[in-house]
Amino acid sequence: MNNLERMKKFHQAKWNEPVIYEMSEPGERAVLVPGPCCDCVSTDDALATLPKEMLREGVANLPEVAQLQLVRHYNHLSQENIGVDGNIDIGQGTCTMKYNPKVNDRLAGQPKVTEMHPLQPAETAQGILEIFHRTGELFKEISGLDVFSMQPGGGSHGVLALASIVRAYWRDKGEEEKRDEIITTLFSHPADCAVPIVKGYKVVIIQPDADGYPDIEAFKAAISDRTAAIFFTNPEDTGIFNVRIKEFTRLAHEKNILCCYDQANANGLLGITRTAEANFDMSFFNLHKTFGAPHGCGGPATGMVAAKKELRPYLPMPLVEYAPEKGYYLDFDLPKSCGKIKSFWGVAPVVVKAYSWIMALGADGLREVSRVAILNNNYCMKKILEIKGASISFPNHPSRIEQARYSWQKMKEDTGFGTADVQRCIADFGTHYWSSHEPWVIPEPFTIEPSESYSKQDIDDYVAVLAEIARMCYEEPEAVKAAPVNSTVSHTDHDYFDDAAKYAITWRAYNKKYDGYFEPKKK
Repeated sequence: MNNLERMKKFHQAKWNEPVIYEMSEPGERAVLVPGPCCDCVSTDDALATLPKEMLREGVANLPEVAQLQLVRHYNHLSQENIGVDGNIDIGQGTCTMKYNPKVNDRLAGQPKVTEMHPLQPAETAQGILEIFHRTGELFKEISGLDVFSMQPGGGSHGVLALASIVRAYWRDKGEEEKRDEIITTLFSHPADCAVPIVKGYKVVIIQPDADGYPDIEAFKAAISDRTAAIFFTNPEDTGIFNVRIKEFTRLAHEKNILCCYDQANANGLLGITRTAEANFDMSFFNLHKTFGAPHGCGGPATGMVAAKKELRPYLPMPLVEYAPEKGYYLDFDLPKSCGKIKSFWGVAPVVVKAYSWIMALGADGLREVSRVAILNNNYCMKKILEIKGASISFPNHPSRIEQARYSWQKMKEDTGFGTADVQRCIADFGTHYWSSHEPWVIPEPFTIEPSESYSKQDIDDYVAVLAEIARMCYEEPEAVKAAPVNSTVSHTDHDYFDDAAKYAITWRAYNKKYDGYFEPKKK
């Protein structure tokens, strides 16, 4: 049996699993929590040691479930998932899904990490502070920049840190009111546009030229004394690397504009080119994704910020520093700082995993990661463009870095089926697929990033699934309309996602709206 035939026989587990609160039986316990350590202290005496405002008025509303039922419940839920440990995950383009070595999870899960408290005095936390500091030192080599902060809890949060530094910098220079614009590009990450707006900036978006590069003439016309900073992703989500990037930063610097580099797409750049060589003033990297810590599906994560030393006074505080006379310490003495971006120092387990991943690979290994990621992507691109109905954005651009944005526009015109239909069908093959950020600038888009983790066989198998779905669109329309038929769920009722009166994101909100299984409460 070839792998396509094997994947066509995939059938996802379906357990019709209740919400854990629906399994609750009074008195059942998975773990018996010990009470006070000896008879000399009663529960009331122990509670009396806590501030009154910290005491609950009633018992916490927690589900009461026995251990075996609890294990089955979460195993059932895990079997209804699709992920890199069980499936070929290359369809989550621009999110850099890759294999995350389990040994790094073991390191981050050690009691020496998990039992740390973020309010411990620095002299009792030298080990974890050393890992933070050493990771920053590694990024000085990786980026060519001078100072760092690991506070941001994700990529968009990293953009927020950059925008906050920009505002603090211009406030200090007395030009905060005058410098009220940020410039970004159409195929930079959406956060590069959205976050500056949150920070109160007007945003100018540079459109691409015919080859997919940001239009430099439009950029020249846009920059002015009102421009506070530029926020560029490079390579952009099309996978096109802007080879004229130093010309953009030179033009910006001629008007004293700060240059901010979104390096969430750095998987094809490690050891090949650096932030400093492109003459950016600061950047952020995703330690999750690019540097081997799990993606986290919205967290926990780390969008590490690096900057030139001139910008150190404006970074989020505290900074992790080292001095021979006092060891590793937290520097709060930053009166011009943009403030705190996240509580405490950042997400320590993610930093531990990324540090371990970088140290295991070394400089040569990082460079090999990027070389393989680029090779995999360009091989994958050649195979996808052989599929009937598939095309690529900016077809005149010959090669891409670590990902590419494609289109099913021709298939949509021929069959009426587009990228959303492919997305439904692919669940029946035991894998998944992502289209694009909204709005869809490329018609019927899909974005594929094979990264360095996937073998030639994995890529061949994934592309064979796309080809099979395209064949079904042309030859078996009824099968496409019915899909998915082998997944945990079939067609999803979107009414519940689109209507604020219907959706409930917490159990408490659900109980306010429904009795039983989505039965509206009687008024």
